[in-house]
Amino acid sequence: MALLLTSTKTPVGNLFLVADQHVLLGANFSGFESVMQSLEIEFGHQDVSKVKNIPVISDLISDYFDGDVEAINAIAVRQSGASFSQAAWKAMRKVKAGKTLSYAELAQRAGSPAAVRASGSACAKNAVVIVVPCHRIVKTGGALGNYAYGLDIKEWLLRHESAL
Repeated sequence: MALLLTSTKTPVGNLFLVADQHVLLGANFSGFESVMQSLEIEFGHQDVSKVKNIPVISDLISDYFDGDVEAINAIAVRQSGASFSQAAWKAMRKVKAGKTLSYAELAQRAGSPAAVRASGSACAKNAVVIVVPCHRIVKTGGALGNYAYGLDIKEWLLRHESAL
């Protein structure tokens, strides 16, 4: 079966999504080319179909932006990466909307307290933004830190979730 590609308008720009059935494989604000590059090694041989929306996933993303910030928790995701990144992404998904976690706390929850820089790298390599909520990871002391799509978007997402 073909991978499904769609985009959805959000208050912070177009969000580009790619899914395999009901599993979200990629989500970003950069564009289809960027989201597909992150998947090329694993899924480069699969057909791709642009669709108006992805069943279930598109609705849950819309619900999130409409104010149900917990809606994204119901989206299944999959992304390839090193074992520490996998542990960090799993820990990110446990950070509830309205809360933040420091890079150091993320490293600890991912099982390697000394791997603070690696936790930042896991955020940067996250191919499923918003649903794997790397925007909820901040610097020790509460400064926002970095965000691949700009601090204005990270700040908007955190305000939307009542974390700021």
